[in-house]
Amino acid sequence: MEDSRIVDLYFARDEQAIQETESKYGGYCYSIAYNILTNREDAEESVSDTYLAAWKAMPPTRPSLLGAFLGKITRRLSIDRWRKRNAYKRTGGEMVLALEELDQVTGDSESPEAAVTRKELAASLNRYFSSLPVTERSVFLCRYWYLDSIAQIAEKTGFSTSKVASMLHRIRGNLKKQLAKEGLL
Repeated sequence: MEDSRIVDLYFARDEQAIQETESKYGGYCYSIAYNILTNREDAEESVSDTYLAAWKAMPPTRPSLLGAFLGKITRRLSIDRWRKRNAYKRTGGEMVLALEELDQVTGDSESPEAAVTRKELAASLNRYFSSLPVTERSVFLCRYWYLDSIAQIAEKTGFSTSKVASMLHRIRGNLKKQLAKEGLL
């Protein structure tokens, strides 16, 4: 079913919207949740919570890209669940590693300075990523949006793990230079 029709079902408050969403985007949302949570039950709960959040958000929100809308909800809910689960311990999994790598570039996003410059930072990031070749953008998103391991990215792209690691290091370095040039670091 087309996304616009699924969104129409949400607006009509038709419960078939959830079934169609699960059918079309269930695996996608589960993949995002599982990469963050690394636990089947937690990932399934996060996906269920995604459907509920989508139900509550539509209406009034009418997403133009339903997949991205659902992915964003899943990611946010999964990160929140992960933070709650790991509030008193650090597991050292891919989630921590990926976020630490990005934190070296962007700094602490919870600081007052970051809250003031968040829109400028988002605009700068969008400019930078739109300038990247598709392959590099895809590798970066796999690592920092979907939180895939370097080995998973290498398998998906056909690159060696060292090439993926090198590419990510170079992208982060160039991103840091770009942010510094724009006065955002």
